[in-house]
Amino acid sequence: MTHADGRNMLTTAQAAARLGVKPETVYAYVSRGLLTSTRLTGVRGSVFDVDEVESLAGRDTARRTDIGAVERIRTRITLIDDGHLYYRGRDAVELSSRAFESVAHFVWTGELLDEVHFHADSVVVQRCREATTLVSPDCRSIDRIRIAVDIASTYRPMRFDTGSTSVVREAGQLLATVAAALGGGSPELSVAESVWAAVKSDSSDPNGLAVLQAALVLMADHGLAASTLGVRVAASTRANLYSAVSAGLGCIDGPLHGSAADPVYRFLTTAIDDPIGALATQLRSGERVPGFGHVIYTDRDPRAEELLRLLRDPAHGADPVVIAAADTIIEEVSSRFDTFPNSDFALATFTLAYGLRADTPEMLFALARIVGWTAHALEEYDEAPLRFRVPGIYTGTRPGTY
Repeated sequence: MTHADGRNMLTTAQAAARLGVKPETVYAYVSRGLLTSTRLTGVRGSVFDVDEVESLAGRDTARRTDIGAVERIRTRITLIDDGHLYYRGRDAVELSSRAFESVAHFVWTGELLDEVHFHADSVVVQRCREATTLVSPDCRSIDRIRIAVDIASTYRPMRFDTGSTSVVREAGQLLATVAAALGGGSPELSVAESVWAAVKSDSSDPNGLAVLQAALVLMADHGLAASTLGVRVAASTRANLYSAVSAGLGCIDGPLHGSAADPVYRFLTTAIDDPIGALATQLRSGERVPGFGHVIYTDRDPRAEELLRLLRDPAHGADPVVIAAADTIIEEVSSRFDTFPNSDFALATFTLAYGLRADTPEMLFALARIVGWTAHALEEYDEAPLRFRVPGIYTGTRPGTY
C-alpha cells in the first residue's frame, strides 16, 4: 500500500514477517523509537514505512524483543538434518576418523588441516594436578575439569582478548592443559592420549584409544544445547573464554545433560551377564530403559551408530561379552518400542567394554564440548553485546497489598 506522500507502507503483520519477530515486538520497536507507526484511512491497525523497516532489518536488531530477548540465534557451526550431524557442512561421522585437534581447529576456523598440535604449559599442568589432590578422592572428573579450567585461566593474563586469533590459541592450550591435568602422562601427549591415560585401567586394550578419539569428535558440538546457550550468554557479556567455558560446565553438570549416561552405565552393569533378565527387571519397575530415543533425532543417532560400529569391530579390542549384551538390549528395545540407542548408550557401552572409569562418559562429553563452546563463543563475540535478556512475568505479591 502507498501513503499519500508516495511512501510504500507495510502492515504490522508484514513488518513483523520481514523482521522475523512477533507483531507485539514491532510495537515494542515503536516505543523504543526504532520504528514509526502511521495510520491510514481505511486500514485497520498501524502501517510502517518500507525503507524504515528495511533499515532496521539491516541493523540486525530485528532478532530482539523490546527488552533484548533473542528470537533466534544464527550459527554457522553445526547442522542436524535428516539424521545426520554436520560441522560447518562436513559430516561429523566422516570427520571422526581424524585427529581431535584437527577437527577442533576446523570447527573454530573452518580450516581443515592434517597436522594440528595443542601445547600445554607443563608448569600449569603441574599446578592443576596439585590442586586436584586436595579434592575428595571420590569426586567426579567434571569437578577436576572445572578446577583445571579455573587454575589455567589465572596463568593467562591475556585471556581477556576476545579476538578470534587469541581465542583459538587459548582454546587449544586450554584443551591440552585440562586433558593433561586429568591424567598422569606427559603434557606432550595428544588430547585423546591424555584422556585415555586418565580413564583406562591396566587391562584396557590400547586399541580403545581410536574409539575414544572418535567419541571426542562426535561429542564436540550438538547445536544450541542448554550448556552451549549458557556459553553464548556468558560470551555476550564479553566474559573471557575461560569464564564462558565455566558457564558451560555449570550447565552441563546435571542428570538431564552431561550426566545422562550415568543411569545407562548402571543399567548396563547389571545387564552384562543376563541382558534379558536385566531388561525384564527394568520394565517391571515401570521405568523406561535408559539410553534410547532422542529429542532431536527421530530414527537414528548418528553418533551412537558410529561408536557402536567401531566397538563391534574386533580390531578395536572391546570386550565381546559387553558388546553382545548391548546388542541384545538394542535389538529387544528397538523392536518392542520402535526406538534407537542414543549417544549416552554408546558412551556407557564404550566405558564398560574397556573397563574404564565409571564417569568416563561425563568426562568425554565435557572435555569434547569445550570445542563447540569455543566456536559458539567466537560467534557470540562478533554479535552485539548483552543481547540476551529473557522477559520475566512477575507472579509475586503486588506492591501496596500489605
